[in-house]
This record gives sequence, structure tokens and C-alpha cells, in this order.
Amino acid sequence: MSLPVTMCVWPVGAELGEGPLWQAAENAVYFVDVKGRRIHRLSVATGEQQTWQAPDQPGFIAPLGDAAFVCGLPGGLYRFDATTGQFSKLVDVERHLPGNRLNDGFVDARGRLWFGSMDDAEQAPSGTLYRVNESGAAIAQDDDYVITNGPAMSPDGRTLYHNDTTRRVVYAFDVADDGTLSGKRIFAAISGDGHPDGMAVDAEGFLWVALFGGWRIERYSPAGELVDQVPLPCANVTKLAFGGDDLQTVYVSTAWKGLTAVERQHQPQAGGLFTFRAPVPGQAQARCTVGFKR
Repeated sequence: MSLPVTMCVWPVGAELGEGPLWQAAENAVYFVDVKGRRIHRLSVATGEQQTWQAPDQPGFIAPLGDAAFVCGLPGGLYRFDATTGQFSKLVDVERHLPGNRLNDGFVDARGRLWFGSMDDAEQAPSGTLYRVNESGAAIAQDDDYVITNGPAMSPDGRTLYHNDTTRRVVYAFDVADDGTLSGKRIFAAISGDGHPDGMAVDAEGFLWVALFGGWRIERYSPAGELVDQVPLPCANVTKLAFGGDDLQTVYVSTAWKGLTAVERQHQPQAGGLFTFRAPVPGQAQARCTVGFKR
């Protein structure tokens, strides 16, 4: 693959930009600033930019439909209404762990929400991977993570990928029809600079991994072979999403968190939202249907 040209479409300066989410019906991309406690929206058609203040650190948002989203905040999942900017509690998650917060999440093709938790101080292995079941409860699937990141699913729905960011490992799991996980194994170990952050799987089943501190996105074959890289003009690349009419326009969130003043001078676009064209399409964005009401 020839190296695509990346462009910053919104130099918003997010301290910890995360979780780009393509909404085809709106022709818009949403993303969060975890540390800035904000949710952002960019209309691709008009260039309009919107920002909402969150009551706490939003780890991710996932679509419910009709301008409603599930938002992962410390202590629980909340309903976020983009028309009013209001948040309302859906379900408690880890209220007994006040040092934790919720982190990266995604919705699979069956409408199941997967997400992780993590130690906000990024030190204790108190993080857990969760799936929301038919009753709307968050059910633990795996644990012993300092920083959970990037749940993503293969096109056939049989393989779940999940990152152990601090250990610099991408895991793969087998997924049963009921969502039960088994067969945990190392899919890829990151070499070179950077830690695996958010991820997405394209229509061909290749896994794209954003690297925090790595200045790039890496693309892996279904066999775990590194086949391509996409460089970015800032170090902290956090997640990507496929969008556009053909699902070949990739949106990438970044962060300035952890950069020194000198590094920020040399990376003026850090924390911006970037885009590039991919040679293959991604998968369509599903909305949360399992365990949630619209």
C-alpha cells in the first residue's frame, strides 16, 4: 500500500482525543476528549463543529439512534442526548472502584457493546473488559489490565481483538454466538516505539492499530502479520474509524497528553482530528441494540 496523505480536519487540541465514531445518517464524525471532558462532532458536509461538556471523563460514545448515544463515564454507562446535551444514568459499572474510569468501547455487528475499564492513574491492573448482555448488565469478560483499549471484531464476528496497552500486546479471542469469549491468545506484539491504543477492522479482516507514542497506525493481516503503516504528524495516535460514503475515509483521533512544552511546539496539531483515504473500506457502524432501549 502506498502511504496515504493525512490531513488535519479539526485542530481542536484535545488533551486526550479518543473514539472517533462515524454516523452515516448525519454525514458526521463524533469523538471524545477524555481529559478535557468533552464530546465533539464534525459535520463533514458543512464543516460545522459542535462541542458538549461531559459531567466527567468520557471514555467513549456508542450510537443508540435518534441522536442518542451510550457514553462511558467513571462509575457507569450513561445515555447522552445530542439534541439536549443531557446525560442520564443507564447502569452502574465499578462503583466500588473510584480510582477506575471507563475507556475504549465499540459495538459489534450484532449490536452488542464491548468496552473496558482502567486505573485512571495508569498503575494498577484493575482494568476489565466488559460486554453488555441482553438484560443491560455489564458482564466481565477478561481482567488484569492496567489500560484496556480497542475492542474490535472481525467481519465474520468470530474473533474479538483487544489491547493490553501497557504490555504492548494485542490479544485475540474466539467469540461464540452468545458472545462468550474463549481461546485468548497473543495476536501481535508491538515492536518499535508506541503502545497499542484504539483499533478498527476493515472489510477484508485486517486490523488497524493506533499507536500512542508511536507516530503511526499499523495494519495487520488476519494472521497477525504487520503489512502496512500509516505515519501521522504527531506522536500520540489514539484511535481510528472508517467513514464516508464508501467507508474508505478514515478519521483519526490524537492527543497531546504527556507531551512536554517543547514537544507540543514541534507537534502543533497534536490533539487534532485527522483524515486519510484507505485502499479498502471499513465495516459499517452498528448501533447498540442488545440490552438497551433507544
